[in-house]
Amino acid sequence: MSRVRVIDLETGGNGPNDVCEIGWQDVERGDDGIWRVTEERGAHFVNPGRPMSTDTIAVHHILDAEVADAPFWKEIASSVLRPARGVHALAAHRAAFEQRYCTPRFTGGTPWICTWKCALRLWPELPRFSNQMLRYQRMPEGLVHSVGLPAHRAMPDAYVTAHHLRDMLNMVSIEQLLAWSSEPGLLPRVPSGADRGKSWDRLSEEALQELARDRDVDVRFSAQTELSLRGEQPQAVGPEPAQKTLL
Repeated sequence: MSRVRVIDLETGGNGPNDVCEIGWQDVERGDDGIWRVTEERGAHFVNPGRPMSTDTIAVHHILDAEVADAPFWKEIASSVLRPARGVHALAAHRAAFEQRYCTPRFTGGTPWICTWKCALRLWPELPRFSNQMLRYQRMPEGLVHSVGLPAHRAMPDAYVTAHHLRDMLNMVSIEQLLAWSSEPGLLPRVPSGADRGKSWDRLSEEALQELARDRDVDVRFSAQTELSLRGEQPQAVGPEPAQKTLL
């Protein structure tokens, strides 16, 4: 039996170790090969070590008084991320955020699935890809509405993400999800600018070449992927001269 643990964190907005809540929800593959969301879920408050910002409290509504007596991140992280009954992978929606805190020191090097990156690949026709938008666009089977509330709390958010992950795992292999997660996000459409909303195959080569040099890694990767499909390569950007010509 294979198991993936979905993780969600809430943070205090004031430092590199300012987790104030960790939540989890497991997804398992049964002997019949079908992946299912299990009853194994939970959440722990975490002491972020300093007062939380009002901006973040206004999102998750966790108060300083509620976490004052909770364990610190380094004291509790491994117990959730490396449970006694091991997991084959960890997962999160936009997993890069969780990975900032859930470092190999706490995970033991367990690989990560990013459900945001995988959603871009599997459901490119959808207009939005946030965790909650996917929830209501897709309406996953078996998702109990009340268990997935309140939004922006660690366990409910992990529970919602787990339903997306379950459906992904029943569509493609876990190896494929891990491979997609190791790359930048393959955006189905141009996210901004003059060509906003267009699919990449509608862009001119000139526009693609420009976007292949964009500051956003996902935009660059998406433009470069389309160029590769056309048999083209991104144009190299030459170094600027040490001193520009004076006019």
